[in-house]
Amino acid sequence: MNRLPYFLTSFVVLILLQLLIFNNIQLSGYVNPYIYVMFILILPLNIPSWFLLLLSFMTGFVVDLFSGTFGVHSFATVMAGFARPWILSLNVALEASDPGSSPSSYISGRRWFFIYAITVVLVHHLSLFYVEVFSFTGFFRTLLRVMFSTVVTTFFIFIFDLLRPRK
Repeated sequence: MNRLPYFLTSFVVLILLQLLIFNNIQLSGYVNPYIYVMFILILPLNIPSWFLLLLSFMTGFVVDLFSGTFGVHSFATVMAGFARPWILSLNVALEASDPGSSPSSYISGRRWFFIYAITVVLVHHLSLFYVEVFSFTGFFRTLLRVMFSTVVTTFFIFIFDLLRPRK
């Protein structure tokens, strides 16, 4: 409960950055960074699954509401939130972490956080871009968009993680 202001501030800042800055970055249609996914990444390790999915939906819904994308981001963030516990369970570095802590490169190491972030972002982007296209025509073009956007989004998330305040 004492970390609620931190997470609320993170939510508002990430959504504002996404809507005001990162939604306007599109490099020849192949690179679209979606840094609001970082909110799902930094939620505490011991958050209940139902609450994680609710927060994931709310995050995507707010982006959909202001972007006019009719549920595409909601679907993608719920998929990322759904995959997050499974992805976290695959990582051995978490056993030494406090269950109430938030994943970060500072606590678990840069390599661990990079793998964790790129995996969740990849799930999000695969869901987002393929639901957006909703067709198998241009499958490889969409896959290329997913790969480029995943790399750029993960880069920005990693930079923002390094700038995040520590305990």
